[in-house]
Amino acid sequence: MSSGLVDAPPTPSTTRPRRRWLRRLIVAVTALVLLVTGAAVAVAVRLTGNVEHTDVAGDLGTARPAKVAASALNVLIVGSDQRDGRNARYGRRITGERTDTIMLAHLSSDRENAMVISFPRDSMVQLPACRAKGGLPGQQPHVGMINESFNSGGIGCTWKTIESLTGIHIDHFVKVDFSGFKDMVDAVGGVEVCLPERVDDDKAMLHLPAGRQTLGGEQALGYVRARYSFGDGSDIGRIQRQQMFIASMAKKVMSGETLTDPVRLFGFLDAGTKAVTTDPGLTPGVMKDLAESLRGLTAGKIRFITTPWHYSVSQPGRVEWVQPQANQLFRIVAKDAELTGVQGGQAKMPRSKVAVELRNGTYRTGLGAQVAAVLEQRGYHIVKIADTVRKPYRKSMILYGPNGEARVPTLAKDLPRSRPRLVPAARTARLVLILGDDWRGLKPLDPADGEAIKGFDATHDTCAG
Repeated sequence: MSSGLVDAPPTPSTTRPRRRWLRRLIVAVTALVLLVTGAAVAVAVRLTGNVEHTDVAGDLGTARPAKVAASALNVLIVGSDQRDGRNARYGRRITGERTDTIMLAHLSSDRENAMVISFPRDSMVQLPACRAKGGLPGQQPHVGMINESFNSGGIGCTWKTIESLTGIHIDHFVKVDFSGFKDMVDAVGGVEVCLPERVDDDKAMLHLPAGRQTLGGEQALGYVRARYSFGDGSDIGRIQRQQMFIASMAKKVMSGETLTDPVRLFGFLDAGTKAVTTDPGLTPGVMKDLAESLRGLTAGKIRFITTPWHYSVSQPGRVEWVQPQANQLFRIVAKDAELTGVQGGQAKMPRSKVAVELRNGTYRTGLGAQVAAVLEQRGYHIVKIADTVRKPYRKSMILYGPNGEARVPTLAKDLPRSRPRLVPAARTARLVLILGDDWRGLKPLDPADGEAIKGFDATHDTCAG
């Protein structure tokens, strides 16, 4: 028996509102889709138009290293000191460009690990032949400083030089100038650094207090360019500082603070694409796909490494690469292997996380700078060189505060003898090495010690020391 409650057929009065509502929904969704895709197209066009390209395929020759890991990516990164146009205010006018920063970024095939290798600009290496082009003289094969290649044959010659020295197949290059770097820092809202001492450097236009602080673009440029106002004034010290700055910037860019803020993210991408010159193959589309593939990469999986080196005996002021460690590092990158299994000594705290202040307690002029050089070769960070208040000290010693106790065994392991002394009131994690009359140098480095090729990761806190 029927309940009498049956569905009534729709009447014209009920269908019209529903159809109008459906049409409005379709129009609204369509408009939203067009708006979003239109914005995406506009953004893509804007970013694509920003990037400048230089074709270097003809500069590389045919005798290139084989591409061993097909999905891994190796990108050559150079910092240009071009000083015309927007860059004219940064130092004296020079003809053409030079590169004082040469790095190679390696992204693993699974995109779960990355390495950034720095090549000291003063490295004495075997340079290959490069053709003359665009007003550049070209390069004859000879032993010279690694950054000569850029002056002689441009970015293509630098690419060829790095491939010939390392045996690593390079896929792309990125060249960044002064103003572009500054704009990228401003676009992410500044980058945090930590200074052990106040800095006043008129040449780098840099005046900063000691301690933790966030640098804007102009300050950041001075910070990574300055040399003589930090630590022992060496180029290696500057490389270490540049690496730590990039690590801090990477943390900022990869944080939710940047990635979840569309305005800030677009600002960074806009500034970044304006700042660079690349090969034609590294398009904004490739950059976008690459960025998406790296979403699972964490700061702890990005390592910064300086090619193992030592100061040249035959050519003062220049450096040479330490073997077999340097070639071991290059093979790891070329094969897309991991750094696990590399021997690095028994200390729990790596040298790269130990900041050292040197105080010369002897009358031997220049001893602090000499010791700073050999400590840097092993990966320590030199934050200051000074003399002791009184002289002489008969015995060398390590002074440390409660926060630096975990770092003492690392430094002590490299010394023939050590006399660690706790300073309870000290509030720093850095170690103070007092050089006494008994100073005779460090222990010889074990050839199997591969700690130098481990570097440090992007979680490194520059205030830890």
